[in-house]
Amino acid sequence: MGAPTAVPVGDAPATLGELLDRYPVLAPPVSSAGAAVILVLREGEREVETLLIVRASNPDDPASGQVGLPGGHVSESDGSLAATALRELEEEVGLSLGDLSGPPRFVGLAPAPRFGLTVGVFAAALGPVGRPPNARDPSEVAHVFWLARSSLSDTRRVVRDTHLGPYEVHATVAQGEVLWGFTRRVLRDFFGYPTDEILAGPAPPRRSAGPPPF
Repeated sequence: MGAPTAVPVGDAPATLGELLDRYPVLAPPVSSAGAAVILVLREGEREVETLLIVRASNPDDPASGQVGLPGGHVSESDGSLAATALRELEEEVGLSLGDLSGPPRFVGLAPAPRFGLTVGVFAAALGPVGRPPNARDPSEVAHVFWLARSSLSDTRRVVRDTHLGPYEVHATVAQGEVLWGFTRRVLRDFFGYPTDEILAGPAPPRRSAGPPPF
């Protein structure tokens, strides 16, 4: 029997510390972007994992039922994009700065053209005594789960409703959830996977499942 084939994990560093050390601790002003998200990372049994949320079904929420990162729109009272990310983190999954191993690292600004937004992206590690995340408000977040970085090597074509109508898009399917669009692009970039977010082509009309998150 031959040796097992290694699962691609991207070109980014292997350890959690090295992943975070690539980015500075910065807190850009809220005027820099319209929203902020945060990658909460932990050392899993075999590799680094990222916390993801599944948004609750809500006809008034453009991200209804979508997989995403903790985060949301800025508020003038936040003072900085880092504060926005931390506020949303606590509101959505019950984690505060004290549950993290240190202040969030500023990964950068990412475009979310579907919503005409620029999004501030941050990353931080769950601390050794950090509380487990959970969906604080079921009307906003249905549940949370951890995604192993190697899962991002999975690419499938899945039909989703986009601003161009129903299209096949590149997606990752893990734990029964479909990860695509903005969140998948951010994660693949963070972990050093090549960009593949190109619409594959129009799909036959079908019942709308809601627009993409961001």
